Amino acid sequence: MLSPDSSRPALVTAIGRSWPILLLYGVVALGFGIAAVGWPLSAATALAWVLGVMAIAEGVISLLALISGGSGAPRGWLLLYALASLGFGVLAIANPLATASVLVLLLAVWLLLAGLYRIVFAIRVRKQIQGEWLLILSGLLAVVLGVLLAANPVAGLAVTTLWIGIGSLVYGVLQIVVALKLRKLT
Repeated sequence: MLSPDSSRPALVTAIGRSWPILLLYGVVALGFGIAAVGWPLSAATALAWVLGVMAIAEGVISLLALISGGSGAPRGWLLLYALASLGFGVLAIANPLATASVLVLLLAVWLLLAGLYRIVFAIRVRKQIQGEWLLILSGLLAVVLGVLLAANPVAGLAVTTLWIGIGSLVYGVLQIVVALKLRKLT
């Protein structure tokens, strides 16, 4: 269907009107990216704090659902979820840097397990595939990264936040470019 004021489809015109939202997303992403690259530990602390606030909000909402009885979830599970959310939220707000460091330690454990799995898998299927050494290499790299993160979680947290910040900068620039292109569709 064409919009009455142009030969453009109505959907294209409607999408074009959304450009300010994409521009806002881009500006916010750029702001976060700059903060994450400039002050990685502060940005990681802020992210952990925000996660804590969100967890507390989720816990309160779950408790309200438990009291009202209209959630559809079993009451015991809902209570457990509410208490876990509130507990995590309070811990994350009380000590956000420690919370973020624990998340990096969980990432380290996952990398160690994933790396060992890749190595074992590559050895087991080496007769059926070619280039298994690439799988072994990726496993070794995952193990090394896991060990490095476990050895110094704060440094790992800083590096992880730097990468997230760089990704946020790229995302922000792309969102702004798309927003400006969509603006021309209005």
